[in-house]
Order: sequence, then structure tokens, then C-alpha cells
Amino acid sequence: MKKHKIRIVGGDYRRTPIPVVDAAGLRPTPDRVRETLYNWVSHFWGGDFSDKRVLDLFAGTGALGFEAASRGAAHVQMVESSPAALAALRALRNKLGALQVRVHAGNAAVVLERLDDARFDLVLVDPPFGQGWLETLWDKLPPVLSENGLLYIETESAIEPPPAFEVLRSSKAGQVHFQLLRFAATQKTDNNRILECLTGARVPPSNSNLKNA
Repeated sequence: MKKHKIRIVGGDYRRTPIPVVDAAGLRPTPDRVRETLYNWVSHFWGGDFSDKRVLDLFAGTGALGFEAASRGAAHVQMVESSPAALAALRALRNKLGALQVRVHAGNAAVVLERLDDARFDLVLVDPPFGQGWLETLWDKLPPVLSENGLLYIETESAIEPPPAFEVLRSSKAGQVHFQLLRFAATQKTDNNRILECLTGARVPPSNSNLKNA
């Protein structure tokens, strides 16, 4: 069986091949979708990625996260649970000499609860389809977004985000639905209040750290 091949589509690492390992639920974001996403992001950031922090919660091949690194993001945190995918991510990171990329082994929901005070300007959420991940993650995402932080969501069907999120851009390519959102609240003062409205429970502070490789 012929292996699917993808490449980084923009930036310093443009045209670099990305290995696609055989892992359950692994579904690389198509080139056209990645190009559209980063055109959107570039618009909102004025084309400047140099001070931006990016979190790729379901890294898989790393295609979404490496695109951010290729465009000059200051820090890219990748999260992945598959041992085979983790090995491939680290190998490509090392091959590129992409020191701004950190790879963390773990479950996305658990990682979000252990990020302490870390904040990201872009959070990428492209989970395996059909497993209900978004329902698990919605209330965990606002605390890790910086003020005016962007959230990218990729799904197998059209979705309606919770009212706390503003839809900035939305599109569809084949069977893939994708959106760029923004948390529509003043985060420094209102995060906990908004989360309590979403979940109906008091939001406790987080107090753990991540270990990266």
C-alpha cells in the first residue's frame, strides 16, 4: 500500500516532506486547508509570527505545528499520545534544527490541565474524528489562550461553538470542516466567570508543570 506523503507548504521549511506514520486516528490536515488556515492567521497577526506561541494539541504528523514554526513562530508546543508519531515528530524537529519546537507525550485533556500559567496565541485542535473530543475540551481551552488568542478547530461535520467563542473564519474542504475562533471575553479578569457559566462549576487553579522532550 502506497504511503500518503505531505509537505510543509509555507515559510522557511517549505517543501520539506513530513512522514506519515501508521497510527490509529492519524489524519493529516490537507495542504490546501493548512494554507488557508495560515493565510487567515497571517491576516489577524499582520504577517508577524515572531513573538507568537502556538499549541498543537493533537500533533499527529506535526503538519499544523511545523507550519507555524516554518513561518517564524517563537514557540511551538506539540502534544501527541502515539509512540510512533512522537518518534517521527522528534526526528523531524531534529532534522530541521527547529529548536523552537517542543514535543510532549500525553493526553490532550490532561495536558491542558497541567499548563499552569502558560498562554498561547494560537491553539490548534484537530482531534481524531468520531471520538467526542471537542465536548471534553471546550471548557479547558479558554484558560490557555492569550488575550485575543486564536483557536483553530477541525472536525468531520459542521459545529456550533459555545457562545463564549467568536467565529472569525469558517470553511470546508472535502469532508473536513474547519474554523478559526477567538475567545470573546476579557480574559485577564473574566476567564473564571465565563468558565463557570460554561460548566456550572467553580474553576480551581492549576498547579502542575509539563516536561518536554
